[in-house]
Amino acid sequence: MVLSKEAIRQKLAEQPVQLQDGTRLPKLGQGTWFIGNHPDKRQEEIRALRTGIELGMRLVDTAEMYGEGRAESLVGEAVQGIRDEVFLVSKVYPHHADRKQIIRSCENSLKRLQTDRLDLYLLHWRGSVPLSETVEGMERLVEQGKILRWGVSNLDTKDMKELFGLPEGARCAVNQVLYHLGSRGIEFDLLPWQRERCVPTMAYCPLAQAGSLQRGLTEHKTVKEIARKYGLGPLQLLLAWCIRQDDIIAIPKASSEAHVLENAAAVSVRLSEEDLVLLDQAFPPPSRKVPLDIV
Repeated sequence: MVLSKEAIRQKLAEQPVQLQDGTRLPKLGQGTWFIGNHPDKRQEEIRALRTGIELGMRLVDTAEMYGEGRAESLVGEAVQGIRDEVFLVSKVYPHHADRKQIIRSCENSLKRLQTDRLDLYLLHWRGSVPLSETVEGMERLVEQGKILRWGVSNLDTKDMKELFGLPEGARCAVNQVLYHLGSRGIEFDLLPWQRERCVPTMAYCPLAQAGSLQRGLTEHKTVKEIARKYGLGPLQLLLAWCIRQDDIIAIPKASSEAHVLENAAAVSVRLSEEDLVLLDQAFPPPSRKVPLDIV
């Protein structure tokens, strides 16, 4: 399926995900895991990010962990001159998430990103630092204007309940977790719990990364047949499935302009109930609680 850039921008604008504070975000953003590691690919990766932003995929997600800051540095270069058009997300290591180190980590991320604030700052996963201390540090960063809002990543239902039991814990804007057609565990209890509290989900690895798992999805007969019906490739179908609901933001990585355009085409598809039933039969939703998948 080939869409014009204007058509893609329009589709993304028509289907926003809304945060608790009213901020409207596109259902499709851009991830940066493994980006920035190869100097010979740097300019191509920057062009890909800028193309995505131009298309309306203006949420860009990165982390201090990615290439130990190299991804943040590349993103910082990519958003120069268009920073105000971008919703910039980064993540802090759990061992840097105490009330003192979190300030330093955020400041270092801001330097690499060449900006004075983050739109969203996430705890990358839960470590040994108490959540209460992380929340205190996040709120301090908000007071200082270094971040506009904060959230978490890789927290399961039990952790989210603990977080929301803390003073200011309910200020958590999003939870970023692994979610794709082959990993649906969050549908059993985490997604319903977050929906009751209007906490959107940010889905990382919505295309199941690469390797045998992705092949098991993209080569499945049902996936190929439904993708063909819409004039899509199997990966585009997986992405359309992931963003089928109004409170999920997918952040696929794309290291080339062509790949960005392929990802963006997924916003044009509204899967039918029949399609969803067939995909449920092929990849059943969970019938019980399962541990949170983490990559």
